Amino acid sequence: MSATLSLNLAPKIEELTRLYEAVESLGEQEEWPPGLIFQVNLALEELGINIMNYGETAEDQEILISLVSDEATITIKISDAGKPFNPLTDKPDPDVTQDLDERPIGGLGVYLVRTLMDELYYHREGDRNHLTLVKHRDE
Repeated sequence: MSATLSLNLAPKIEELTRLYEAVESLGEQEEWPPGLIFQVNLALEELGINIMNYGETAEDQEILISLVSDEATITIKISDAGKPFNPLTDKPDPDVTQDLDERPIGGLGVYLVRTLMDELYYHREGDRNHLTLVKHRDE
């Protein structure tokens, strides 16, 4: 089994609903367990919100998302024209050992994505960020 999904999203929060629905539909078609659908959607939500809120993406610059699902992996590619940001090196891991009432608000999204996905790759090409996420289906 192999299936693909490609979406071009306007950098608006309400576009995330369309993304969730498309991922859920693909996941059901490919017989992903509900937990896997949740993990993929959560990772995409966290990254999408970060791009839209902090990436300084112009309203006419779409966020490109492609997803390929095969028997072994789910590979997600995200491309945006926001300011350069490498989530692998530009955002340090938060101190999750602190008591909840001592932790600063926010800052967990990229950390969460790094823990949910099995592989992450980033590169900047021209004026676009390119992030690839890989989730192994056997886990």
